[in-house]
Amino acid sequence: MVEVGDKAPDFTLQSTMGEKVSLSDYAGKKNVVLAFYFLNWTPVCHGDMCSFRDELGQFEKAGAQVLGLSVDSIFAHKAWARELGITYPLLSDFNKDVSKAYGVLHDEIKGLRGVSKRSAFVLDKQGIVRYKWVTEDPMVPLNIQEVLHKIKEISR
Repeated sequence: MVEVGDKAPDFTLQSTMGEKVSLSDYAGKKNVVLAFYFLNWTPVCHGDMCSFRDELGQFEKAGAQVLGLSVDSIFAHKAWARELGITYPLLSDFNKDVSKAYGVLHDEIKGLRGVSKRSAFVLDKQGIVRYKWVTEDPMVPLNIQEVLHKIKEISR
């Protein structure tokens, strides 16, 4: 599992914005929040992703890019983002490679195999992990203010 202080593994995934997004695209330019979530249209994930949507201006003001990731298809991501008014990129980790690389892939939970654990990683501009939150319990909400505080802290 990726730990605080580690260099974040690079990846390239399809985005709801219609292009491929690589983590390395932000190197030296922006801090990044990687927000892995269980599945689209699940209650707690809905809350987490809408919290990022609602605080997006604060993240952008702090020079951060928010990226949501789950194993859902890009087609499901596009529909869900449109429904919720999410304007930051949602990335499809359909093949589960990125969730595996970050150590956040459930073997099995609630009868489902191979979905992402709800987790958040804050990366500085050099791609170093400065904050990590991972939960095994899909019902525990992410503390968005804690993530925002960490972004503001490393943006100083």
